[in-house]
Amino acid sequence: MSNAVPPSRPPDRARHRDRHGRGMRGPLAPPQVPLAVSRSASFDHLVQDSAERLERQWPQLSSVAFEVQEVPLLDGDLPDVWDGLGSPVPLGRLVAARGGRPARVVVYRRPVELRSKSREERALLVHEVVVEQVAELLGLAPETVDPRYGQD
Repeated sequence: MSNAVPPSRPPDRARHRDRHGRGMRGPLAPPQVPLAVSRSASFDHLVQDSAERLERQWPQLSSVAFEVQEVPLLDGDLPDVWDGLGSPVPLGRLVAARGGRPARVVVYRRPVELRSKSREERALLVHEVVVEQVAELLGLAPETVDPRYGQD
């Protein structure tokens, strides 16, 4: 005779997360409300808006890729910009075109978000970072790339 306690439910039945049969809840906000857009998606839109604004003035930027990364890498990828020993964290980076790959302008989301208090301030900072990187790419002053640079 075995003293094993029988299982409370059959082993072939999968465990459900929802005990009361209500299923997963719906989204917190409808898709057309700004609350429904994530912070990273909102940041991506800011970078794309800034890039599109500059592309209208500078058609040669159509071949440049504008990207967003969370944070700069620490693997020696930025030796001339950031040494990780008290130097300021970069907000963006220009990666030159190599071997058939287009030039890339990278904006780092977390450092920019930490330095801005509001959405408007974040939009201005993102635009400044993009303008600075494009100016470096074109070999021009940032004020030449965007006459409103530094005025806001």
